[in-house]
Amino acid sequence: MLKKYLILTGIIISISLLSIATLYYPGGSQSDENSIGYDWKNNYVSNLFGEKAVNGSDNAARFWAVTGMFFLSISFAIFFIEFSKKIPAKGAAKVIKYCGAGCMLFTFLIATPLHDIMVTISGTMFLIGLFYITVFIFKSRLHLFKFLCTVCLLVFYFTLYIYGSVDFRAFLPIMQKIIFVITIILILGLAFFTKKEDFQHIKVGKQNNSN
Repeated sequence: MLKKYLILTGIIISISLLSIATLYYPGGSQSDENSIGYDWKNNYVSNLFGEKAVNGSDNAARFWAVTGMFFLSISFAIFFIEFSKKIPAKGAAKVIKYCGAGCMLFTFLIATPLHDIMVTISGTMFLIGLFYITVFIFKSRLHLFKFLCTVCLLVFYFTLYIYGSVDFRAFLPIMQKIIFVITIILILGLAFFTKKEDFQHIKVGKQNNSN
């Protein structure tokens, strides 16, 4: 129970710090390099991490944003580690644990100059971990989470498609924030409203005979 509240507390701290960072962001976005302040429609979250803002000014938001990303990464890592303990299949549990927790390390590194490659690595690992979670959710009786997991996966895939597309890049800052909100809702829901017993009836093949 304590770790559930660590996840919630960490996410609240992270959102608070990232929100503060938007207030300190000098300006400049993908649509207007000379704009003032943070534009929620046209600025990426990653704009908050640079030493310089898009408009060339010293970025006073950086400290708040990097600290916020640190708390978010730790919170998500705790979630994946704790959720893996609910899964009866040892192999799948390890994938969820190590891909989920591992991707959070790379997610934090998005706040560094290695941003582009870290997005690819962390995004891939996150999708693997979430896919395995979704498989077991679909084998359970948690019907609401079947819907939420599906929505999260689809929106995540669509966002990655936009990330690699030239034509739809204008929509990426908005989609980035949408997937951010959906993922937080899903993770908090899975952390607080699922339990080990929800998955114990699921057959895991030969693993049952080896225990």
